[in-house]
Amino acid sequence: MENSITRSTAMNHTDSEVRRQDTMCVNESQLQHRWYHNIKYLVVGVLFGIVFVKAEIISWFRIQEMFRFQSFHMYGIIGSAVIVGMLSVWLIRKFNIRTIYGEPITFTPKTFNKGQIYGGLLFGLGWGLTGACPGPLFVQIGTGATVVAVVLLSAIAGTWLYGKLRDNLPH
Repeated sequence: MENSITRSTAMNHTDSEVRRQDTMCVNESQLQHRWYHNIKYLVVGVLFGIVFVKAEIISWFRIQEMFRFQSFHMYGIIGSAVIVGMLSVWLIRKFNIRTIYGEPITFTPKTFNKGQIYGGLLFGLGWGLTGACPGPLFVQIGTGATVVAVVLLSAIAGTWLYGKLRDNLPH
């Protein structure tokens, strides 16, 4: 039912209007919190960074090994993350798990388009050349690899440029 409503609504909008909608956060909390509620995200981010360093996810050499098919290390990490994500989504749906504040968690279906292939290839090329993807960028800078700040600024500039040109790009 919901899918047919979405389709009929999409037919009434232009393509660019529909594409703008797919960037909305449907699970955004409607509750207003004080600033100190964000400290939990800082703590989780720091712990996540420590795990990245200990697991050598931020190692340029490990990333190069992956792209040269010389080591299973990174494939094992990525594969286990995919499995944990799949299991988490399954558990959330099966047990109708809600957020810590009691709000429902919803999953919206996404449609495939050829732009995802081009974006994935561009992302992989950048990852292979720089040895960094968006998550580990901050950890690499935090561990003293300050030259990675150039990659971070480039990623921000690329994201901004895509946002400006998105309506004119073939999707």
